[in-house]
Amino acid sequence: MCRAAAGIVASSKSAYRGDCAISAAPDTIFAISSGAGRAALAILRLSGPATPYIIKSVAGRLPEPRVATLATLKDPESGEAIDSGLVLFFPAPRSFTGEDCAEFHIHGGRAVALRLIQTLGGFPATRAAEPGEFTRRALLNGKLDLVEVEGLGDLIEAETEWQRRQALRQMQGSLSCAAERWRAALLEAAALVEAEIDFPDEGDVPQALSRRVGALVAPVLQSLKAELNAGSAGERIRDGVTIVIAGPPNAGKSTLMNALARRDVAIVSQIAGTTRDAIEVHLDLGGCAAMLIDTAGLRESADMIELAGIGRAVEKARAADLVLWLSEAGRPKEPDVRLGSGPVWRILTKCDVAPAEPELAAHALSISAETGQNIDILLKDLKDFVFSASGAGHAGLITRERHRKAFAMAAEALARVEAEPDAPVEVLAEDLRSALFALERLIGRVGVEDILGDIFSRFCIGK
Repeated sequence: MCRAAAGIVASSKSAYRGDCAISAAPDTIFAISSGAGRAALAILRLSGPATPYIIKSVAGRLPEPRVATLATLKDPESGEAIDSGLVLFFPAPRSFTGEDCAEFHIHGGRAVALRLIQTLGGFPATRAAEPGEFTRRALLNGKLDLVEVEGLGDLIEAETEWQRRQALRQMQGSLSCAAERWRAALLEAAALVEAEIDFPDEGDVPQALSRRVGALVAPVLQSLKAELNAGSAGERIRDGVTIVIAGPPNAGKSTLMNALARRDVAIVSQIAGTTRDAIEVHLDLGGCAAMLIDTAGLRESADMIELAGIGRAVEKARAADLVLWLSEAGRPKEPDVRLGSGPVWRILTKCDVAPAEPELAAHALSISAETGQNIDILLKDLKDFVFSASGAGHAGLITRERHRKAFAMAAEALARVEAEPDAPVEVLAEDLRSALFALERLIGRVGVEDILGDIFSRFCIGK
């Protein structure tokens, strides 16, 4: 409801649910932002122009901004008390979304939350929020940029300490600040070039003015290249390091999978070909996320289903960051040539049954998943590997493929400027515009409508 109307509408439901000229104002949205199910407390959020009026209608008065105030929450129509809880009011623009916002901290029983939701849903131009809609409004109102939104989403999804740290850095603007610095330098360079285009005969704009662009472009290009050359450490922290367990049938792959996961994830059987499809489990290895994948045994087979599983095993192994090649200590086998060129560790299994020959053991790690022998050594080696692959927990600014593409596009354009400093100023201007567009798309200022739906669909309702 618009604020002007809210001040004169009576407190009865029949009055405040009447017509109001709200077409120019966005809907007021609400959602439970705490977890689902029974809990001690639940938090219900509001955002939109009708927020002050709704608070006064439900809580009896509008509390001081950002001061938690105890109130009895009532249904305005019947006057029946719903609950006793805390009310917080965050007036625009000093709020998460940039709009008038509020929070109701109520008891966590489902009936309490449901009744308050039903009451709020009865106000005009007020509706339940869609996934990520609060954050989307924060983006549209300039409270967050797109990179910070992505960092917030990653923070909500973070499962390991490294993921939490990286997401927090992104949410607090580590990449955004760097992009803004680069953008400011390129805007200055572009202004110099445009000045030479617009005023070629002016005495205070010398013909060689555009050549000063090099001093502005060089440090930006150097920074972009450094981030691109840093590898995929940031993406590995966010998505996890992929580790594939591969080997011939009955090599102990599923047994090792269960031992590393510390639970029965895969079926263990003496029957060859039991594992037909890839089985995945998430691990936290020293604070870094890892995806451990058990795959079908690699062998010749006439079974079409097993062949499909073998094909998937090869595909997973070729795309993995690390392959653990398992074979029995008593019957060692060389790694399959189809595994690709990535790192492959040779693991000799069942060493409690048939110990490996000294020469073989010197070039591989002998383990017994059944007795736990050397599993601790393997875990330590895996932690060291993911620690190194993830940049020791202090990765660069790139955490998504979208970021990498934007960096690459900007770097390519600036490389052309650096390689051809004597190019016509019109060419320099176009390359600078291309680099600026890439950075502005990175932080969400231009041309990102095609990815917003995908980003916000991953957010929970209430955020």
